[in-house]
Amino acid sequence: MTQVQAKDDRYVSEFRALQKSREGREPEWLSRARAHAFAQFTELGFPTARRGNERWKYTSVAPIAAATFRHPPAAGGHPAAGALDGRMPTGDGWVTLGFLDGRYSPSLSTPSPKLEGARISSLATALEHDGHVVEEHLGRYAVAEDDGFTALNTAFADDGAILRVEREARLASPVHLVHVSAGNGSPTASHPRNLIVAGRNSEATIVETYLSLSPGRDLTNTVTEIVLEEGAKVDHYRLLLNAAGAFHVGATRVHQSRDSSFTSASVARGAALARHDLLVTLDAPGTYCSLNGLYVTSGKEHIDNFINIDHASPHTTSRLYYKGILDGSSKAVFGGTVLVRKDAQKADAQQSDKNLLLSDDAEVNSKPSLLIYADDVKCGHGATAGHIDLDTLFYMMSRGLDRKTASALLVRGFAGEIIDQVRLEPLQQFLEGSFLDVLSGSQLGGGR
Repeated sequence: MTQVQAKDDRYVSEFRALQKSREGREPEWLSRARAHAFAQFTELGFPTARRGNERWKYTSVAPIAAATFRHPPAAGGHPAAGALDGRMPTGDGWVTLGFLDGRYSPSLSTPSPKLEGARISSLATALEHDGHVVEEHLGRYAVAEDDGFTALNTAFADDGAILRVEREARLASPVHLVHVSAGNGSPTASHPRNLIVAGRNSEATIVETYLSLSPGRDLTNTVTEIVLEEGAKVDHYRLLLNAAGAFHVGATRVHQSRDSSFTSASVARGAALARHDLLVTLDAPGTYCSLNGLYVTSGKEHIDNFINIDHASPHTTSRLYYKGILDGSSKAVFGGTVLVRKDAQKADAQQSDKNLLLSDDAEVNSKPSLLIYADDVKCGHGATAGHIDLDTLFYMMSRGLDRKTASALLVRGFAGEIIDQVRLEPLQQFLEGSFLDVLSGSQLGGGR
């Protein structure tokens, strides 16, 4: 599939219509940013999986480029009662901001969401009350020139979550950002845009969930920017729970200031094609990030994790640990780079990706890498892929367990390193149940 050019009426006519509908409804700086982003999209197009394009070498977005997605109607309604029960994590006291097909949904949100020490609202409301914060940060870290999908999001984003945590604030409640794809009728495309700014010496826990209500082939193209000011601490959880036929492309950009700490856990399950592009910039001494991930694929699903860490200053520390479990004829991709810049002395970085293949037809392309331009560092990386150990399986079966039960226990042990690091008990319990549900439908160990 070649790049999308400006002459492609599917996007040009829709963008012009959206421009017209937004006239007088948003600040001039945002209108200019949208126009610039769409110009970048018409120039960049969708990325192609080809030799030399390492960022997308193993993931073809041809099905997305070839499809026609409609813009969801403004009156999106709300999910039927009970439609989300058990399909996403919930906890007592959580403050939830929900979006349906990319637009704020009161029915999915905590009534009049308020947090002591923070302001949380939809993008539309934030532009009215905290416009200076939005203007200062939106699009500064996830720039349209980076990628055609980011440019498309900037041009078409209708809404999203804006969270501003005040200095010294310690949020007592987790913030849950829920993005739901309704999947009614013909395929739709939503472009949620999230901005999180953690003030100096503040602390916050954020859960970001994406899920589908139907098995349709909808596209969710999302961008999240997270800014940590000096001494801030953020625990961030990202859940991808889209339908098996859905498309999901997400970009997350994290910028850290002196002595800040960012801890992330990303869990992905499902989607015909899913991609998460995460970049963390350690931009001052004393910064620390820990990125953990678990991805589970089956059938013909395809999940791509493109994770990058930029050690831009000395005395910075990063830990990256991802695990994948693949079944059926599914595919997974793990790539990205830990970059240590020339003056980033005393950097400490470790990067690892481990994969468990439950089928002979499953395939993983794992390529972790280090780019080190400083000479006083401590860095390492590695990647593994293999099947369930047959000797261990035989031992467990000899103790009375059937093959599927023994395999399930071994797989649970493999995933436990990631799930057990989740600090939110309701979220950990949800992941345990969700994970076991996937295993129950899997032909564990059937390929070996």
